[in-house]
Parts: sequence; structure tokens; C-alpha cells
Amino acid sequence: MSARSTCVILDDYQNAALAVADWSVLDGRVDLCRFDRYLGAEGEVAEALRGADIVIAMRERTPFPRSLFQKLQDLKHLVTTGARNRSIDLDAARDHGVLVTHTRSAGNPAAELAWAGMLSALRNIPAEVQNFRAAGRWQQGLGRSAEGKQLGIVGLGTLGAKCARFGQAFGMEVAGWTRTDLAARAAALGIQPLDLEDLFATSDVVMIQLSLVPGTRGFVTPALLGLMKPDAILVNTSRGPIVDETALIAALEDSRIGGAVLDVFDTEPLPADHPFRRLPNVLATPHIGYVTEENYRVYYRDAVENIAAWLDGTPVRVLT
Repeated sequence: MSARSTCVILDDYQNAALAVADWSVLDGRVDLCRFDRYLGAEGEVAEALRGADIVIAMRERTPFPRSLFQKLQDLKHLVTTGARNRSIDLDAARDHGVLVTHTRSAGNPAAELAWAGMLSALRNIPAEVQNFRAAGRWQQGLGRSAEGKQLGIVGLGTLGAKCARFGQAFGMEVAGWTRTDLAARAAALGIQPLDLEDLFATSDVVMIQLSLVPGTRGFVTPALLGLMKPDAILVNTSRGPIVDETALIAALEDSRIGGAVLDVFDTEPLPADHPFRRLPNVLATPHIGYVTEENYRVYYRDAVENIAAWLDGTPVRVLT
């Protein structure tokens, strides 16, 4: 390939892409354009990507369904950060002659965020910080300790296993459920295997660590939420649609559960008038589980390598 390429970097909210990687290997070969905002509707995305033969997508912030590929006649190479991206229609990409490559990641920062959120909720840290900043307020709330509480983890893959070890380090009683080989996986982690109903009914903290696949959409049903203790906390840093959103909002509004720690939502960015933005028993963050300097350095370093290799005719890390 000898013609100069155009590469669009999408959803660079933190203005980090150009700072965390060495792009000089693409000098003279690629013109870079970046967007630091969510573009929104598909038509606006298509207009922004007009003429670009390379696009770098940050995780699943911008979906690439078949209808978008149909509008992107110039696109030849789509790079997604991370090892997989369920918002990209890979069949449509192949049908339109678009190569999709992926990057690696740095560890599992989403597990750290889940843990930070859980501890913050148990100790009422956001409210205590707000009280601390308000004149005359001092020690207004009463927190709870993690030690001795039961942590129930739904999903015992890489992230779930890491959170199980966190729980053990903090002196929690850790229980788990997973879709396959529950007894063996629980034994390997030294935790208690429970069926879903018992896990939701007995845990002080229920932590969702499932991947979003057709079988897990709406997996946490109103019935499961109804089994939770009135002071139990639900933690979801996996994907929003895994939990029935309407049922969760109702449980929180009626104080039928103690609260929720959320980093993921059915619609992202979350609408300004969404109940999760106002409910006092919700500790929510804007899907930052993967947003760390270390992760971004790996993402964009690999993206540069992917583009250079593709330009040289030897593509790497092809997503199939």
C-alpha cells in the first residue's frame, strides 16, 4: 500500500490517544483525526468517518452494525481496543471487505473498580466526602465492614476469580455461581458453590462478573432481585443489560435492597434524566472499568502496531 491513509480515532474522551503511544512510525503514511466526544447517531458517525480507510474504536462506545458498514465505503481496517468487541458485526465487516483487528489489555482493571465501588458503598465514602466538604458536617453516617460479610459472585471467569481472591484477602465469606463446572471452579478458588437463588438470598454483596451474550441478557431477573436482603448491595461492572434495569430501579426506589454499584448501563452515555443519576442509594461511574493509563498505553501501542503491520501487508491480531 503506497497511498497515504486516513485514520480516525473515535471516542478519545480523555485526549489520551496521541499521548500514550508513539505514533511516529506512521509519519508520512497516515493522517490522523480524532474525536474526543461521543458522536451519537449512526448518521453522524458515518459522516465523521467519511473518507477514512482506518478507524480505531475504543471498546464498545461506538457500535458498528451492518447498517453502518454499508455507509462506510472507504473503510478497510477497523481496530478495536481489547480482545473482543460485541458491538462490531464481524460478519458484516467481512462482507464489506473490512479487516478487524484487536489489541491486548493491561491486566483486569475492571475487577479493581468493582472492588473500589463495593468498599465505597459499604463505607458510605461518597456521602462522607460530601459531608466533609460541607461546613459544619462531621461523621454523619455509619459504614459497614467488608470483613465477615458474604460476597456472592455471579460468574467465575478471570474477573470473577480475581474478585474472589480480593474477598478472601479482606476476610469475606466468598460464595460463587457459574454456568459451567461450578463445583470444580469453586473448589479451585476455595469458595462456597451456591445455586443462584441461594446466592442472591444469602449474600451481603452480589457481584456480577458475567460476559454479555444472548444467554445472559436480562439474566438478573426481578425474581432474583426480590430474593436479596434489604441491606444487600448489587455490584455490576460487567454490562448493563445483564441486569433487568426496570426491576433494579424499582427495587432501589422502594429501598427493597441496600443499594447498587454500577459502572455499566443499558444506554451509554447514560441520559441526563436517568434515575440512576439521582437515586441516593446508587453509586455510579461512567463505564470507567477499563479506563486506566496502563490499559490505554497497551491499547494504543498495539493499535499503532496493527496499523503499521496492515500497511506492510502483514496484519496482526486479526479478530475472527
